[in-house]
Amino acid sequence: MADEIYRDIVAFITVARARSFTRAAAELGVSQSALSHTIRQLEARLGLRLLTRTTRSVSPTEAGERLLERVSPRFAVIADELASLRELSSNIAGTIRITASDFAFNAFVWPRLSGELLKYPDVKLEVVNEPALTDIVAERFDAGIRPRDKIGKNMASVPVSPDLQTVIVASPAYLRDNPIPLTPDDLNRHSCLNTRFSVKEGINAWELKKGDINLACRVEGPLTFNSVYAALDAARAGYGLAFLPEMLARPWLESGSLQTVMEAWCPVHPGFHIFYSSERQLLPALSLIIETLRYEPREQR
Repeated sequence: MADEIYRDIVAFITVARARSFTRAAAELGVSQSALSHTIRQLEARLGLRLLTRTTRSVSPTEAGERLLERVSPRFAVIADELASLRELSSNIAGTIRITASDFAFNAFVWPRLSGELLKYPDVKLEVVNEPALTDIVAERFDAGIRPRDKIGKNMASVPVSPDLQTVIVASPAYLRDNPIPLTPDDLNRHSCLNTRFSVKEGINAWELKKGDINLACRVEGPLTFNSVYAALDAARAGYGLAFLPEMLARPWLESGSLQTVMEAWCPVHPGFHIFYSSERQLLPALSLIIETLRYEPREQR
């Protein structure tokens, strides 16, 4: 009976998170009809409706939300501990899931891991490139890579990059046709290329600094992206001003296809860290990845 309840609750959690019987069945490796039967059995055993089903969606009821909120974290802990036990061996092996922005991955993660992982064929790496600030515990990631100031409490972290100089850039053609901005107020008269890293969040402010003055500028423009690479491409195409990491724009600055403006207002932002739950035992494969990515200040970039 205990085994059946365990399996049934795992099935419920999977459906509730996926908001779809189709996706949950694929994840669990069972048929949709079998999964639906399992959920009905669990609801009958509890005497409560856990899921609201329509022809297009599935969502938890109030009782389902309570079960998901209270039980899901405990099941995650059990699964993590079982995985830790399986990985406690002299061999470096296993699957590691990491979330990182596309810029952090391309600039600091893959250049180091691409060669190192070839030495460890039993290590499997799953990377999700997303700019949003993901809850790595709730989403079952082993680690995440984010700027130092965006990491939550109860997380251990290791630097993977230096602090990053920012720049405001535009194409020479755009600057020929528009007055060069000198102050943050001037940005209101320009076409600015925005970024929004999550549909749940507002458009990102341009965090500017000059001396003791710190400003979070809300700028306007025709285009908004969830990737700094897209903002870079739009700036190169002449659509307006973009606020970017200097190292991302550097090749085009050196070639002259982009130019900087308002240099005095562009600060250095905190560098990227790889972070992970301080409450979890580190798997050997994750330790390998952390040490491979660790940034030492003496490194030249």
